Amino acid sequence: MSGITKLIDHITLPRFVKAHQIFEHNELTEEEIGKRLKAGLENPEIAGKIKPGMRVCITCGSRGISNMPFVTKSLVEYVKSLGAEPFLIPAMGSHGGATAEGQIEILKSLGITEESMGCPILSSMETVKISHVSDGEDDFDVCIDKNASEADAVIALNRVKAHTSFQGPYESGLMKMLTIGIGKQYGAHICHSNGDDSMSRRIGLNAAEVIKHANVVIGVALLENAFDKTFEIDVIPGSKIPEEEPKLLEKAKKAMSRIWFDSCDVLIVREIGKNYTGAGMDPNIVGRCVNPKLKMGIESQMIGIFDLTEESHGNATGMGRADFAPKSFADKVSLDDTYPNAITSYNTSAYKMPVIVDSDEEVMKAAIATCLKIDYDNPRVIVINNSLEIEDILISESMTAEAEKMDTIKIESEPFYIDFDKDGKFLTKF
Repeated sequence: MSGITKLIDHITLPRFVKAHQIFEHNELTEEEIGKRLKAGLENPEIAGKIKPGMRVCITCGSRGISNMPFVTKSLVEYVKSLGAEPFLIPAMGSHGGATAEGQIEILKSLGITEESMGCPILSSMETVKISHVSDGEDDFDVCIDKNASEADAVIALNRVKAHTSFQGPYESGLMKMLTIGIGKQYGAHICHSNGDDSMSRRIGLNAAEVIKHANVVIGVALLENAFDKTFEIDVIPGSKIPEEEPKLLEKAKKAMSRIWFDSCDVLIVREIGKNYTGAGMDPNIVGRCVNPKLKMGIESQMIGIFDLTEESHGNATGMGRADFAPKSFADKVSLDDTYPNAITSYNTSAYKMPVIVDSDEEVMKAAIATCLKIDYDNPRVIVINNSLEIEDILISESMTAEAEKMDTIKIESEPFYIDFDKDGKFLTKF
């Protein structure tokens, strides 16, 4: 029994219905992705950039990006076909506990190994200074992975999408990969040192120097739809990445998923994790951005979380956005793997521990009990599996009338009570 059990026993959880959110299915098959990648690499502006004998660095991030192993291996084979020597680097800032070994493990968990890719993976946290930015407003060193700096050419590979804590022409994408990713912990720390309001601008300045001084010859951008499946792949000459990426970002934002309700009393996220989003749970979906100036996602009074993915390796980034979590969640948290992100980003808010209660059931009851000025007999509660997969959700019975007026949501069940086991663990599947 937790210290608050007796204080929330009076809360009765509402009945729920299964709701299907409607988004466009326009994802590409692996065969289509391969054809588009090949066509892009044969573009006259790309062809000839890589010559026989060159050592070519290909960036690999830490996200669970759709088709990433396939695209990475395709690039390795392309470089080899030109008589050049490819190698991969983990380009993921401070992830993996900010250690070379930890970053190798993250790539392994994504299916990217030397054996599967057919080329070396050079993992190091050592950086070198390749340039300096000083334009009257900003003054900082440009530092990148030492192995990347020693390559004859660099191919930047990443997904382009909305960031979770800042907005601007450059958010998550190739430019960020060439700043935060390839900068390792030290370079990422430098870029974050002026706060989120400066991030997009600094990424633009930093990446432009990397493109120039590290011979970034090709950018490969993946765009994902509402189901985080690839719907577009673009191959860009390195020199044109700064001008092309903002256009791709706009496309990516239009294709994003969302919770179609504007607000609720309580939002429950069954699982958070770095494999879903760098923020653990995406503020573009769940709200609660670390930058209070930005409004994104659904508005809720309370957020509860149940679990942390195995793929996160104990990195509980994003737990600070939640109000309540069960003891089973806290037991999975590795502070050594979580806190390096807080130091690197100059922000601790997303890394603080929620209020810990006994079980998933107590999370839901405590979240409802601490809401202000709501109908406690008919609370407006939404349950999602994670912030990545939100096509199918649960909504409390009190929200069905609103849902029935929306053409983006379809109710798919009669009202029912959520199932818990004897220890209060959430069992209902949807």
